[in-house]
Amino acid sequence: MQIFTEQAATYVEAERKAREKYGDNLTILTRESVRIPGGFLNLFSKEGVKLTGMIPLRKSGTQYLPPQIYKDQPLAKEIPRQAPDDFAVKKEKVLAAANAGKDNGIKEVLEEVRMIKEKLENSGFAGSREEHSTLNRIDDILILNDFSASYRKALLEKARNEISPNGLNNYQAVQDKVLEWIGESIKIYDAGKFNTRPRIMILVGPTGEGKTTTVAKLAANFGMDENARQIRNVKLVSIDAYKIGAKEQLEKLGACMGVPCFFATNYDEMKRTIALNSKATDIFLIDTIGRPHRDMVLLGEMKQILDACGTLTDVHLVVSATTKFSDVNEILKDFEAFGYKSVIVTKMDETIRTGNIISALSEKAKSISYVTTGQKIPTDIRRASVIQFLTNLEGFKVNRMKFEERFPDKGKDQMQEWK
Repeated sequence: MQIFTEQAATYVEAERKAREKYGDNLTILTRESVRIPGGFLNLFSKEGVKLTGMIPLRKSGTQYLPPQIYKDQPLAKEIPRQAPDDFAVKKEKVLAAANAGKDNGIKEVLEEVRMIKEKLENSGFAGSREEHSTLNRIDDILILNDFSASYRKALLEKARNEISPNGLNNYQAVQDKVLEWIGESIKIYDAGKFNTRPRIMILVGPTGEGKTTTVAKLAANFGMDENARQIRNVKLVSIDAYKIGAKEQLEKLGACMGVPCFFATNYDEMKRTIALNSKATDIFLIDTIGRPHRDMVLLGEMKQILDACGTLTDVHLVVSATTKFSDVNEILKDFEAFGYKSVIVTKMDETIRTGNIISALSEKAKSISYVTTGQKIPTDIRRASVIQFLTNLEGFKVNRMKFEERFPDKGKDQMQEWK
């Protein structure tokens, strides 16, 4: 094998250049951000991407030839393999010695190999790459988009089982099928299940995910029509007595929209607020404490306050699209106690890689209710849609018309609908 590096302004361009030089049998190992020199004395360098990978070599005479040269060259003679029987006997001896503890050195080597294999699988470079170049290319794009190792493994296994060897030669058809499977794994929340009055919608999540701004966006959309006329009676309630300026921020937002704001810092205050305002209210939107999700004491205190809202609550977990996969998994697990029905994905405008979110929510069987794409109220929010996530993936060629037929996008139209 030979190691190569290639750099360009984007991952897709760097991959294209590498494949033009070395062919489709290359394996991309790592991807990193670099500064590409440019201009006088390199004063105008710009951000770029550097790929590192491996390419196979073939022998011709005494020289190893790169892929573009050896296309028409005969293969070198293969090294004679050990007789299968001899190999099997020796393998059995090695395994028997390791299992019986007769050779601690062998056991240590086998354990080391196992650990290396697990690390490679978790980092996305594992497994044998000795398969169809289409699947290798698809896997590289999935890695680029931060899909988890387990999600990628399941997709590729599905492709091997359901697509014929000849079918794998049609890359565009394969990537369309993979996109369809990704779309099917994205579950959209059905808000029509909540027909009680008043509806109590609670937003929970870690610090900095955009809960307060999202509460204000929902209040504006639920409470007013496109001409800013009131169509429902909305009330804002906050339990965040910790964040500096949180009360003032919510009061200011409420005043701009003509929406009353209340504050409850314990169970009794929350109970009283809900009871006194229920008759004249269509929906309560409750903003919660933003703290590190591993602060279990604070989460317990918050859960106690929210219990005053009763059992017929509509709880949504707010998670930023920029959060890495392992952290999303932790957040989903730590907030399970709140019984959230769905996830609101914020900051979609700040990333082009959402495989982390898709993977985590798919593996936990969680749906997505809303997506936010900026700070503007009320415009930068919409109901979630599958097509929005598919078109946000990097490296895939998405036929939008085709996929909108498969996954209709009614997100913008339904934003103010509420049964």
